[in-house]
Amino acid sequence: MNLIDTHTHLYLDAFREDRAKVMDRAKEKGVRFMLLPNIDYSTMDSMMALHLQYPKTCLPMMGLHPTSVNNDFEKELAFVEEQLQQQKYYGVGEIGIDLYWDNQFEEQQREVFLFQLRLAKKHRLPVSIHTRNAFEMVLESVKRELTDDLTGVFHCFTGTRDEAYQIMDTGFKMGIGGIITFKNSGLGLVAKEIPMEYLILETDAPYLTPMPFRGKRNESAYLSFIAEKLAKIKGISVEEVAEQTTMNAASLFHLSL
Repeated sequence: MNLIDTHTHLYLDAFREDRAKVMDRAKEKGVRFMLLPNIDYSTMDSMMALHLQYPKTCLPMMGLHPTSVNNDFEKELAFVEEQLQQQKYYGVGEIGIDLYWDNQFEEQQREVFLFQLRLAKKHRLPVSIHTRNAFEMVLESVKRELTDDLTGVFHCFTGTRDEAYQIMDTGFKMGIGGIITFKNSGLGLVAKEIPMEYLILETDAPYLTPMPFRGKRNESAYLSFIAEKLAKIKGISVEEVAEQTTMNAASLFHLSL
């Protein structure tokens, strides 16, 4: 059984002490690829170091996370643009709009998001979108820029049935993570109605750990629990979930299986 973790931050300090063991456990669970979304300039070196250590497994993306957008955003964007010109990346991410904590830099986040959507089209790379308290705003920007060259995933999808269908209208995928295993999340009821061709799996490690390890550090090996829960919700085998989501992810991120 092959799985693809389409969104994991294995390069963060949370894995400093036992990263090799984390990688071994992921491999044992059939996780073949791990997509690494960048956060900002400060995380690039550690992300690329992990990629160089596991070049066929840990695949980097380049982008500026919305919560890292501030008055210095132009310098950060110039770095992202330069990196996309100089090195191979598998996507533009993690990008988006996040107004959960405050809206101080709302206009800057909008500008940064649009700029990075256009970069993705220029380089024909998929985007990994983070949205929090800003779904309509993000969807509007995606629709505005939508062409055949714009593809991607709404990372950590936790939305409504209506939001899911709006995403499907754009052709984008939805990333299903540990929240689907939470008892009262309601995500299972929505996911049950989403056709499998629109779903990919992710952990967002070290965050959003699935049951039965909720409250502890997440890791890519736990992708198997997400696949098992989705299989139960869909009434199909975990092998079918793995096969379809892996095929979806490989197609989106241009990976050879």
